Amino acid sequence: MNKINMTEIPREQGSSPRGRYRRISQDISRALRLTNGLAKSGLRQPFEVELVRLPPGAINWPYHSHSAQWELYMVVAGRGMVRTPSGLTPIREGDCLLHPPGEAHQFTNTGATDLIYYIIADNPASDVCHYPDTGKFALPGLAEPVHVRPANHYDGEE
Repeated sequence: MNKINMTEIPREQGSSPRGRYRRISQDISRALRLTNGLAKSGLRQPFEVELVRLPPGAINWPYHSHSAQWELYMVVAGRGMVRTPSGLTPIREGDCLLHPPGEAHQFTNTGATDLIYYIIADNPASDVCHYPDTGKFALPGLAEPVHVRPANHYDGEE
């Protein structure tokens, strides 16, 4: 068994350069990997777990979807909105949401207190993230998202 207490997991502030997207998170899976030696073993955990706090008015990430990853969100406290291809849906404490691969999503805190939720993801070996609003893709192994242009299979090959 591997055990860690949430008080031992550092809180990390994340934000975009202009501050539109911001969150405070605790990466539970990473903390467990570091305490149990799994990080050095080369083995992958079958899922990732993170506790996220969105301050009032904050948006978690740009609107995006994953090619292979499933994400389960469990709202612990607060109120907000989730954006999906179906539109905007209010969320609140006690709501659970499942986003399958290919479904774009984004969370916004519309309440007066922190929106707090857990994310549990299935941690696929390879996942491409798509940003529909800007046409970017985050590809495995690249530090920054890229713009992709259509090409014929034979372009530049002969």
